[in-house]
Amino acid sequence: MSSKEEKKELDQSGLYGTIIEPAFSGSTSFLRRKATRDLDGIDLVVTGIPLDTATTNRPGARFGPRAIRAASTHMAWERPYGMKFDPFDRLAVVDYGDCLFDFGKPESISNDIESHIETIINQGPCTLSFGGDHFVTYPILKAYAKKYQTPISLIHFDAHSDTWRDDEEERIDHGTMFYKAMKQGIIDPKKSVQIGLRTENPDTFDFNILDGDWVHKNGNDAVIEKTLSIVGNRPVYMTFDIDCLDPSYAPGTGTPVCGGLTTHQAMSIIRGFMGINLIGMDVVEVAPAYDVSEITALAASHIAMEMISVFASKPEFDS
Repeated sequence: MSSKEEKKELDQSGLYGTIIEPAFSGSTSFLRRKATRDLDGIDLVVTGIPLDTATTNRPGARFGPRAIRAASTHMAWERPYGMKFDPFDRLAVVDYGDCLFDFGKPESISNDIESHIETIINQGPCTLSFGGDHFVTYPILKAYAKKYQTPISLIHFDAHSDTWRDDEEERIDHGTMFYKAMKQGIIDPKKSVQIGLRTENPDTFDFNILDGDWVHKNGNDAVIEKTLSIVGNRPVYMTFDIDCLDPSYAPGTGTPVCGGLTTHQAMSIIRGFMGINLIGMDVVEVAPAYDVSEITALAASHIAMEMISVFASKPEFDS
């Protein structure tokens, strides 16, 4: 990670600080970050994974990365409201562009995504990925597992558990990947938390579940306290399926389920995770064809910004 002196030098290249430009014009890299694949001195990489062939209902999440980037221009003028620091004063963040794969060769897609993430994290930075459907988190986690060589704690926001049984390794399905990741020892369910679930799956596999009813009944602070007590200082990967939000806040998704979190609840809970050992993150399942006035993409971009702020709160950046 960059020292203060190195940051001053890198600042001459425009890697630090908020980049201000009218929301209706200019390039639409995420939050106006520099678009580059040069990762020298970079702390965090934003990248898109435009896959939606693993969906079980409405497709269209392949356009999610583009929609989230465009929506983020509304935010790229000041630090997040109520935040005591601008994360971009602490982090060198770039937009790396999207993962490339051949839709005509579905059997190779998972490996292509895994290799894409490996290429980034093996150079030092961590990743913030935009789906695409939720399957993309599986090859991302496989790449992280190789680097960290330890079961990872998962903080998983979703309407669905995504732990339906599936022992066919080659199947691509956005509802089974955490079952596979758990079975392979990539994630530790006993040290992981699933937040906002509200669809039935009798197999919990020892995941700690704070379902939608629990969140609404007990409140944000209880969710934060419980989650922090479970993950501790372990390496944490955070994944946010936008259908964790109620459809009134996020209609633009493939499998909406009523009774979900509000955008405010989700953002407040994530902000409460300041200081965790966050190693990677993603926001998935934004399908703009079903969106209304871009509110789903806008919610996703705000949630991503909260994740970046949590990442920037790590001790190595908080100096």
